[in-house]
Amino acid sequence: MQTNANQEYRRQMIMNMTPQELLLTLLDELKKDAKIAELRLEREEFPEFEEAIDRCKDIISYLDETLDRQYEISHELHRMYEYFDYQLIRIKIGRNKEALVNLRPMFEELQDAFKEADKNNAAASGK
Repeated sequence: MQTNANQEYRRQMIMNMTPQELLLTLLDELKKDAKIAELRLEREEFPEFEEAIDRCKDIISYLDETLDRQYEISHELHRMYEYFDYQLIRIKIGRNKEALVNLRPMFEELQDAFKEADKNNAAASGK
């Protein structure tokens, strides 16, 4: 019963997020899942490693699917998301820790860029 209450709480919380909050939350989850994948790979817990990589891929797919293609930046983001997806496939198949370690800072940089854009947007709109 407690699990259902927790799930409902999370669902309500997500439903009430602004698009910017949702984006930053997804990027937090992406970074967290990538770190979990790295730790699971180090421990040779391969099913859990693959699950974490799959969650990363799901987040990247969602971000790509929700792009508003009318903006030029969306085309660049699409290419970046394709690259991330390709790398995650390589990491999963090859159990490649080095590639994962190299990819994780890119997730951080992406989140930082979105945070900065959100700040700039807020400043421009006078918030």
